[in-house]
Amino acid sequence: MTLHHVVVGVDGSLISVRALDWAAAEAARRGVELGVVYAVPDSDEAGPVLASAITRVRARHPELPVVTKDAVGGPVRTLVRESEGADLTVVGTRGMGGLAGLLFGSVSLRLAAQVHSPLLVVRGDHPCDDRRPVLLGLEGDSDEDTALYAFQEAERRGVPLRVLHSWTHRHITSELPSLVPATSPGQEQLAQKGRAEGSVPRFSLARLSARHPGIQVESRTVRTGPAHALLDATRDCAVVVVGAHRRTHRFGPPLGPVAHTLLHRSHCPVVVVPIAK
Repeated sequence: MTLHHVVVGVDGSLISVRALDWAAAEAARRGVELGVVYAVPDSDEAGPVLASAITRVRARHPELPVVTKDAVGGPVRTLVRESEGADLTVVGTRGMGGLAGLLFGSVSLRLAAQVHSPLLVVRGDHPCDDRRPVLLGLEGDSDEDTALYAFQEAERRGVPLRVLHSWTHRHITSELPSLVPATSPGQEQLAQKGRAEGSVPRFSLARLSARHPGIQVESRTVRTGPAHALLDATRDCAVVVVGAHRRTHRFGPPLGPVAHTLLHRSHCPVVVVPIAK
């Protein structure tokens, strides 16, 4: 594939057809090549599915360069490999929720924990090119790559950017209440921490806004329940962008709670951006 390209995983299902449509639109918007990948147990099965994918893409984007590839093996391992060097990797999701989804996960959840490039998981029923804003979930100073991607996505689409910054008070020493309101050492520590944590994303957003002056930015901070606040905000946004805060221990989900919740329940497509360790 070329230096700049979008990769999409297909399997012939209706869900993967929708992912294909999103991936083609994203590649066309960027002016890059589209790579269509089908991971199969037997490569003889891939021909008709890949041929159908090419026909569909060319009917909608006649000028878009498209290459196809079949790979023998599982979809997660295949797409993790293909994501290296890609501008974007795209998959669909069956929206598996409840106990089954939490226990066994999904291709999209496992991919989000391993991919080398931003991952777009197509959820909801929004059309790809409507005029809804881009939503950014920002958790701290390590999310600058995530913020940059969101600005670029809003710029490509020509839409506003909504930023939801989550702030939680952690590592504050517990103490007895002060007799004078809001003047105890712990309360002062909490206030200082809030000012410090809040200043980092504001500085990053100001710098990115200066680099992308045409983007209208709406920002707000939530102090509790960031995953649920973001989830509610996805109802009227084109796509939500979050960072992949990956976990290395064996137990529990491989991603942080915000990305995990959105991948299972978002009302719009989700972009998960890998965060450098």
